[in-house]
Amino acid sequence: MKDYRFDFHLHSCLSPCGSEDMTPANITAMCALAGYDIIALTDHNTVGNCAAFCEAAKQWDLLALPGMELTCVEEVHVVCLFPDLEHAIPFGDYVRRHLPPMDNDPRFFGPQLLMDSRDQLLGEETAMLAGATDIGIYEVAALVRDYGGLAYPAHIDRDSFSVLSNLGLWDSEMGFSLAEISSRCPPELLQRPDLAGLRFVTGCDAHYLDQISDPKQSMNLSEKSINAVFHWLINSQSSG
Repeated sequence: MKDYRFDFHLHSCLSPCGSEDMTPANITAMCALAGYDIIALTDHNTVGNCAAFCEAAKQWDLLALPGMELTCVEEVHVVCLFPDLEHAIPFGDYVRRHLPPMDNDPRFFGPQLLMDSRDQLLGEETAMLAGATDIGIYEVAALVRDYGGLAYPAHIDRDSFSVLSNLGLWDSEMGFSLAEISSRCPPELLQRPDLAGLRFVTGCDAHYLDQISDPKQSMNLSEKSINAVFHWLINSQSSG
């Protein structure tokens, strides 16, 4: 068994609020420099840069998961992780069909850049990724499982785009057993009765290269593999 340092909440230049410096090659290089072993790309409502990200991660011996930060109709953010591109891409196609029928306006949200693993520009995503989908928070856990993935609400301690800020409480009927908190989460928040029994991971939610912080947590695995990672997420707690 060995401890592997991880973060599953990173944005690339494809996210409407992501820096143009957050290219797949730059992100993976910075994560390697920071000391990570396992990482995931979770752009807003898209998996469009995940293939480049996973390819770029191989250079640094990083285990990379394709993912997404889904915005539900309630404007709650949910981290969605997948074992491979074969599962992630169909989910991305599904989400794209459930986005608002509007084009992105780069003047307000910035360009949404599609890159290859060598940071060559492939084009721009035209859909407005900054909007909320029409997918409800009570649908997400089962929906992502149907696509072979795992989902959990993002940054529940924040005062916007979180379950607690937008719904006012944690409802077990949503179907999640795991939640993400930020590194500055007040310890007393985790003592709320409605959060009893939940497990927590920390996500840096980096939109800029200098927001890729030093590792805050690790997972104890028998091997560095996707299967081991998903088993840990489903069955284990963060070791800090």
